[in-house]
Amino acid sequence: MDITVLTLFPEMFAPLKESIIGRAVNGGKLNIKVVNIRDYAENKHFKCDDYPFGGGAGMVMMPQPIGSAIEAVDPEHRAHRIFMSPRGRTFSQKIAVEFAQKENLLLLCGHYEGVDQRVIDMYIDEELSIGDYVLTGGELPAMVVCDCVARYVDGVISGESLKDESFSAGLLEYPQYTRPAVYKGVPVPEVLLSGNHEKVDEWRREKSFELTRKNRPDLLK
Repeated sequence: MDITVLTLFPEMFAPLKESIIGRAVNGGKLNIKVVNIRDYAENKHFKCDDYPFGGGAGMVMMPQPIGSAIEAVDPEHRAHRIFMSPRGRTFSQKIAVEFAQKENLLLLCGHYEGVDQRVIDMYIDEELSIGDYVLTGGELPAMVVCDCVARYVDGVISGESLKDESFSAGLLEYPQYTRPAVYKGVPVPEVLLSGNHEKVDEWRREKSFELTRKNRPDLLK
């Protein structure tokens, strides 16, 4: 899978070179390309923002640098183009699985007060939000999407790990324990030490329901 990210701040994406995602990139299972929008600005100062028509606070990203960047990196529109925006549909595990089936994704990161609407109308396939709040830019949401989608790319994470995690069956994940068997006087639940896999599965299912009822009762509907 190829993911291209368009941003004014490419240095922010350094975390994607680490841990599981970094290993997937180095192993050739995933390709993440971060493109600096300023490189496509056609003014001598590489300016990418200006004051909004009609007045208002802040600055708006100009259409030319973004449009030129998209035309350069995806000239045949092979990628599914996404603008990270609080106005979009809310990202979820289901959408991550959907995106993982695509060969190419392009993520546009806005900044300041957003981007010129003509860019969205001319170049973007959909707007996507990671929640009902506003951040200073689209970089952190884009990293969330990259990380979540990458987990569903073949070979990045084992299928067993994906099967039993939160949201995989509509429930939150059960509690996990590791050694030592007793920590500061608190023991691991006895059933997990029993070796009875059927009882372990029953306990985990019960705990998943308990946690979901407590923290996310909306999921049980």
